[in-house]
Amino acid sequence: MASQKEAVVAGHADRVDDDGGQPARWKIIGPGLVVAATGVGAADMVATLVAGSRYGYGLLWAVVLGVVLKIILVEGAGRYTLATGRTIFEGWRTLGRWTTWYFGPYIMIWGFIYGATAMSSSAMPLAALFPAVDLKVWAVLMGLAGFLMVWFGHYAFFEKVTAVLVGIMFVTVVGLAVIAAPNIPAMASGLVPMIPAGGMLYTLALAGGVGGTITLAAYGYWLREKGWYTPKWMRVMRIDNAMAYVLTGVFVLSMLVVGAEVVRSAGVALSAGDEGLLDLTRVLNERYGRFIGTGFLVGFWAASFSSIIGVWNGVSLMFADFWGTIRGLPSGHPDTRVGGKYFRFYVLWLTFPPMVLFLLNKPIFLILLYGVLGSLFMPFLAITLLGLLNGRRAPPGWGNTPLTNVLLGITAALFIALGAQQLWSELSKVLG
Repeated sequence: MASQKEAVVAGHADRVDDDGGQPARWKIIGPGLVVAATGVGAADMVATLVAGSRYGYGLLWAVVLGVVLKIILVEGAGRYTLATGRTIFEGWRTLGRWTTWYFGPYIMIWGFIYGATAMSSSAMPLAALFPAVDLKVWAVLMGLAGFLMVWFGHYAFFEKVTAVLVGIMFVTVVGLAVIAAPNIPAMASGLVPMIPAGGMLYTLALAGGVGGTITLAAYGYWLREKGWYTPKWMRVMRIDNAMAYVLTGVFVLSMLVVGAEVVRSAGVALSAGDEGLLDLTRVLNERYGRFIGTGFLVGFWAASFSSIIGVWNGVSLMFADFWGTIRGLPSGHPDTRVGGKYFRFYVLWLTFPPMVLFLLNKPIFLILLYGVLGSLFMPFLAITLLGLLNGRRAPPGWGNTPLTNVLLGITAALFIALGAQQLWSELSKVLG
């Protein structure tokens, strides 16, 4: 049985159950909640709303499939880290130099453009609530707020703030779905797999895109920061991951309900991008009053800001590990951890250079390159997990089962299809 001292090290001394000394289940939610909350942003909310407004509950089955696939993907990243003691980037390096040549440019370009996107997204609901302050000012303030919280905060503080933001998201969005009074029989029929006419894009988005970002690969780093770093935490990790993505599924389902019951009945067409959530706010104000509309804006902000602090923390850890490994530092070197110089460099990179994009149009070359690299990251993760968790690289006793391989293969194929569509969309915008 694990000792009380071990529970203290893991940050869970309060209560230990009788099953192998592991913490009670209500105490173990942590990194999974962080990765799930970070992955659901404003763009995912809009995609789900539009799917609900166009097809009702017809794509509910795609939401369920997406939750299962994300659980499989993140579980693979966590299992590799716990079973081997290596980070995901150290694992990628064993697959060949190509992984380094891919990941290095990707993480720099992605961070530069995502920084501006995330700050603007978090600013939009605040600009709607307080229109006297310019959107660009709010964007800078959101970037600075995320910067300060990650620069000076430890992981435990970051996790607690994320939990509060998730609570706000859950109360506002799930509460709105309850007010909208979902059609239960229609929801049940939506569990039967079918793709409505013209609905392929939204099917792919719901099954593959919602809750899926580079931060899925950051899960192993957050496990390490949490203190879960050996195979004895495997069961805990799996519960943490599954419960977090079930919560994400409930959140996405709620947005589908709002799309089906509110947006569809109002007969409005939502704008593309984050602006679609402002369109929804106007509908809510007219239908339910300003209190409900304002509450949704707060939930919109919580979803967007959780993505800022999640990326600022998790992807900075990934960059720090990448750069430390390139420079030959041992795994877990202080320079590669939270507060280390490589970590802090990337936090600065995410925050300040992207602010230039608030004043300038995004360069065409960067848009094109970001679209190419971004569309290929999620299949990259799924395919590399197949390589790391099978054959001689698989940790003894912790390799993939045949079912896991099939599900990872489906995930890779789904993300390739979704990535190809996104890439074509970006190329059309640049060339069109």
